[in-house]
Amino acid sequence: MRFSVIIPARNEAERIGACLESICTASQPYAGQAEIIVVLNRCTDSTGDIARKYGACIVNDDNRNLAKTRNTGARHATGDVLVTIDADSRMAPNMFEQIDNTLSTGKYIGGGVPIRPERLSLGIFLTGLIALSFMPGLSAGLFWCYRNDFQAMGGFNESLLVGEDVDFAKRLRTYGKQKHKRFGTLWHTHIVTSCRKFDTFGDWYFVIRPWILWRAIQGVDTGFSNTIFYDYER
Repeated sequence: MRFSVIIPARNEAERIGACLESICTASQPYAGQAEIIVVLNRCTDSTGDIARKYGACIVNDDNRNLAKTRNTGARHATGDVLVTIDADSRMAPNMFEQIDNTLSTGKYIGGGVPIRPERLSLGIFLTGLIALSFMPGLSAGLFWCYRNDFQAMGGFNESLLVGEDVDFAKRLRTYGKQKHKRFGTLWHTHIVTSCRKFDTFGDWYFVIRPWILWRAIQGVDTGFSNTIFYDYER
């Protein structure tokens, strides 16, 4: 197996079908070489049923901790390359080809991709700029690396309630330097992700409250993490 795609999902019946469809399209050049692992987290809707229709492996993890949920999926992976994506995102059709070609150079430890919001406004654009300032030279959205390297790093940091993605990017870059490899951003592909938090809280919510993003990066505020992530209504 070449690729294992890990998708954490809590009540994602409205969006996971589009996510899975995009993975199936991107994996066409690698027929039979891409498995999908959906980690159900406290689901009460038809997310699991939809995932099964796409042939996904279903596992369960009810922790209010995305790092633990992602790591649970990774433990069930059999592919050489791990790819993480959220259920409300869609990958571009050339994603696997770009990952495969980049890793095959031997110059990269892994990395992320550009993120395109499904809609754009000035508030969303400025929020993105603020978020980027917390992780200069890094990217997130969808992570890709060899499974052996993921395991050697210890996966996602389970001491963090949120912000595990930024932490992972930083640790992946550090680990790559030890291996004399670079953290890469795949500029010729992308993901499209939902704006549902902006739809709920408002496009300017994070711009006028930049400390909210800082608290997310710190990753240890239970009240914040529950409000923005774990008790957030889909």
